[in-house]
This record gives sequence, structure tokens and C-alpha cells, in this order.
Amino acid sequence: MEYQRFIARDPKVCGGEPVIKGTRVTVRTVLASLAEGAKVEEILEDFPTLKEEDVRAVIAFAAASAEEDLPVQSVPDIR
Repeated sequence: MEYQRFIARDPKVCGGEPVIKGTRVTVRTVLASLAEGAKVEEILEDFPTLKEEDVRAVIAFAAASAEEDLPVQSVPDIR
């Protein structure tokens, strides 16, 4: 998923935190809701400006961010 179409960072909006484009709903807020066990439908009820694809973009953004933070494992030397 091309999450870049859905996520924006602007120093003038929410202190530059990543948000769903066109909203002030932060990626952190959506991820916290998911971590607490909220279903996508519940998040959409809580934030009516969001669509399901926005929530999926947040998940893709988090996955890409986590991948960037993971150390690259070295290949074992087998001799």
C-alpha cells in the first residue's frame, strides 16, 4: 500500500506529527486505538472523517517505520 498518499507531516499541524491527510487525527492516535484492541469499525465510528483505507495506511506506515528501525542481521559465516 502506498501509505504516502494518506499520511502527511506538516510542522503547522499537530506539531509535525504524522497525521491522516486532511485531518488532525494522528497516526499515533490510530495506532494506540488498535493496540488497545479497537476494531477498524470502532475507529471509524470514533473518527468519522476517516475511511478504512486511512486506517490501513496507518498500519502500513507503522510497518514501514518498524522495518527501517530494525537492525540488519549479518549473514553467518559458515565454514
